[in-house]
Amino acid sequence: MLAPVQAWILLHGKCVGCGRVLALGAKVERGDNSQQVTCHCGRIFIFDKRRGRYHRATREEIKN
Repeated sequence: MLAPVQAWILLHGKCVGCGRVLALGAKVERGDNSQQVTCHCGRIFIFDKRRGRYHRATREEIKN
């Protein structure tokens, strides 16, 4: 029930936890044409530049 709502929020470029705009988050460039974005609340997302979309980062995707 929550997944469609979270997908809709991400489609608009906002954090699923706090609702802030992800474009304002801290960004780290990655080698695969994407960016790692950390929201103010601490949640980590991946922005795919080719598709222009965000998704929640998996443990394997998070850079240390």
